[in-house]
Amino acid sequence: MGRRWGGHAFVYGVSAVASSVAFRIGAVGMAAIVAKSRFGLLNRPWMPWILRAAFTVVLLDLIRYLTHRVFHAVGFLWRIHEVHHSDPDYDVSTAVRFHPFEVMLDQVIFLAGIAMLAPPPAGVFTSELLSTAVNLFSHANASLPGWVERLLSRAIVTPDIHRVHHSEEISEQSRNFGQTFPWWDWLFGTFQPGERGRVFPTGVKELRDGNLGVRYMLRAPFESRR
Repeated sequence: MGRRWGGHAFVYGVSAVASSVAFRIGAVGMAAIVAKSRFGLLNRPWMPWILRAAFTVVLLDLIRYLTHRVFHAVGFLWRIHEVHHSDPDYDVSTAVRFHPFEVMLDQVIFLAGIAMLAPPPAGVFTSELLSTAVNLFSHANASLPGWVERLLSRAIVTPDIHRVHHSEEISEQSRNFGQTFPWWDWLFGTFQPGERGRVFPTGVKELRDGNLGVRYMLRAPFESRR
């Protein structure tokens, strides 16, 4: 447990530093820069501010959903994203187990989305805060009481819903891509209900051994598997 959590923390630190050096700007900063853009989809004087902020949270989550699907659909991007899926266990530390290249590519897409939307910075900040909280929550090794799960899963991605996505079964890895809201999976036909109390192996079948070390997590996308 200690080695695994330590490795995840180290890779998260590398990703954070690499992203900061590469971009020198965050999502909220980008929103502030493009706030006066005439071309932004959300920068419309006739639209009430609260509505623009709400649309920001929803549309940025759609960008995350689509980005996630692309990482599963494109071969080399999947090799990078596979570092996240290859965790043999499933708990809150899995939420930060991402290869630095994935973090930076994701940031490129996300910043481009913000540039196109020109959303209010407060809406972007709310989106980032909510996404981070739900990401940690959905990777928790826990299940909610039945009635809470039924109620909450209508609004946000819960651990039982997202755990399905981390199943060893490839068919289930192609389900439940949502980061914050489950609505996109409902809309695009990729939703699979979670089953409270269901026990199943998570991870990637062919990557069961030797995948906890920092060296593995950084080198895995580029190693031959012949």
